[in-house]
Amino acid sequence: MTTDTFLDGPEVIALTNKKVRPAQVRVLRAMGIEHKVRPDGSVAILRAHITKVFGGVTFAAQQISPNWDAI
Repeated sequence: MTTDTFLDGPEVIALTNKKVRPAQVRVLRAMGIEHKVRPDGSVAILRAHITKVFGGVTFAAQQISPNWDAI
């Protein structure tokens, strides 16, 4: 995995399952992925946003414990 700020072309294709940029934008909108279209027509997607959307808060990070008062 790379540490670049933005997803690269192959990563955008993998995320959207589309090779054509207008189709990628439609998929990104449908998925609720924040993105920008650059003047050259390419799509800019922040890697941190993808991590947040797909990674989210892990189950362990939520620190769920039993409700002992209910027992």
